[in-house]
Amino acid sequence: MLSESSAAIVTATLPVVRAHGEAITGCFYQRMFAAHPELLDLFNRSNQATGQQKAALAAAVVAYAEHLTGAGAAPCGPILDRIAHKHASLGITATSYPIVGRHLMAAIGEVLGDAVTAEVAAAWDEVYWLLACELIAREARLYTAAGVGEGASIWRDWRVTEVTPEATDVRSFTLVPADGGPVPGFVPGQYVSVAVDLDGGLGQQIRQYSLSGAPGADHWRITVKRVRGAGGAPDGLVSTVLHERVAVGDTLRLSPPFGEVSAVAGDGPLVLVSAGIGLTPAMSALEHLAATAPERPVVLVHADRDAAAHAHRDALPGLYAKLPHLRLKLWYEETTEDDGAATPTAEVARGRVDPELIPLSPDTHVHLCGPLPFMNQIRGGLLRRGVPVERIAYEVFGPGMLRGV
Repeated sequence: MLSESSAAIVTATLPVVRAHGEAITGCFYQRMFAAHPELLDLFNRSNQATGQQKAALAAAVVAYAEHLTGAGAAPCGPILDRIAHKHASLGITATSYPIVGRHLMAAIGEVLGDAVTAEVAAAWDEVYWLLACELIAREARLYTAAGVGEGASIWRDWRVTEVTPEATDVRSFTLVPADGGPVPGFVPGQYVSVAVDLDGGLGQQIRQYSLSGAPGADHWRITVKRVRGAGGAPDGLVSTVLHERVAVGDTLRLSPPFGEVSAVAGDGPLVLVSAGIGLTPAMSALEHLAATAPERPVVLVHADRDAAAHAHRDALPGLYAKLPHLRLKLWYEETTEDDGAATPTAEVARGRVDPELIPLSPDTHVHLCGPLPFMNQIRGGLLRRGVPVERIAYEVFGPGMLRGV
C-alpha cells in the first residue's frame, strides 16, 4: 500500500506524469540501453523502433499509480499478470529491477525537470518499488511452476523435426527436446519464447509464438508468419531467420510455456475468434477439445485475407469430424468460388467479421486473438450484446492491451 504522504503527492502529480508518460519512458530506454547495451538482447527492437514499447510501459506505470491512488476504474491485475508472464518468458529476474528503477527515476527527473522535488521523486520511487515487488513475486511463482530453479536459465534446446508450409508466408515448426527429455505440458493459449542469434554480431532477439498443436503430444508445434516490412518498416528480424534459415535437424532455444490466458476456459459453449496468424491458439484449443471434450459446442470465427493466407485451413475438415458440435464461420477479404473446397462445413462470407453475426449462448465463453483493432472491435460488439467481460479472454501479439482492460 502506498504511504499516505506519497499517495497525496502521486495524486497531485499524476496528470503531469500521464501527459509526459511516453517522453519519460522513451528517455528511460535511451538511458538504460546506453548504460547496459547487453539488455538490448531482451527487448524487441521492432517495438522499440515503432514506439510501441515505450507507450506500453508508460500505460502500465500510470495504470498502476492510478490503482494505488484509487484514480483508476479498470482492474490492474490483468496488466500485472500479462507483464509477469512476458517477463518470465524472457528470463527476467529480480536483479534487473534496480537497474530499471534507477534509470526510470532519472528519466522522470530529466523530462519533468525542477518539478521533480525530492518529495516527488521519493513518492514515485515508492510507486515503482511497489510495482516491482508485485512483479518479482508473480514471476517467482511462474518460475517455480515451470520448474526453473532460482538463478537457472529458462532456455532449452529443441530440435526441429518438421517444417510445414501452412499458407502464404506461414510455416509450422515441429520440435522435440534436443536432450531427449520430457515434453512439458501447456494450456491452449500459452506461448513460448524463441531466441535467435542475429548475423554480424548484432546480438540476440526473442519473440513469443503461441503453441499451435495439441497439449500432451510428444512434440511442440509453433506456427510463424513471416513479417514483411511495409511502408518503410523493416522485415521481421526473427520471423525472417526462422523462414529462411531454419531446417529439419536444426536446434532452437525455447523457453517454457507461459501466458495467463486459457483458450478453453469454462465448460459450456466456446467461441474462438481470430484473425490472420491469431488463429494459432484456436488451433491448439480445437486439437485439445477433440481429444478431451469432443461434445463441447464450439464456434470458430476466423478472418483472413483469402483462402491462400488462411493457415491450417486444410486441418479444419478433420477437426470438424472429431468435434460434432463445431461450427465454422469464416470471413475473407477476398473470396473465390473454391473457398469452400477444403472446408465444406464452413460458412464463408466476404468482408470484415460482424460481431452481430457471431453465434452466442447465454453461457458462452469467448477467446480472441488477432490485431488490436480487430479485437477491440469484436470485444466491443460482444459487450454490447451482453457477454460479461469476465467471459472474454484475449491474447495480444505485442506490448499492447485492449481498451478498458
